[in-house]
Amino acid sequence: MNREELISKLKVIVKPYIQDEEAFNNLTEDTDFINDLKINSANLVDVVLDVEDEFDIEIDNDSMEKMLSVKSAMEIIEAKLA
Repeated sequence: MNREELISKLKVIVKPYIQDEEAFNNLTEDTDFINDLKINSANLVDVVLDVEDEFDIEIDNDSMEKMLSVKSAMEIIEAKLA
């Protein structure tokens, strides 16, 4: 799976939880889930669970705490899938 496909899948996962449509439309690897998309911490847990389901992986607590941006999420997913 290439980076564009991964970003596309992440966009589908985070869309229900975003509060800032403009930031979502301009989503890049540098987009921060909390500061840019305004996803609250409770919904960030839902994002992690959805990522686990979508990619059939398990994300440990350390990785979960680091998963605050699109780039960090991609790195964690790629590492788990490797």
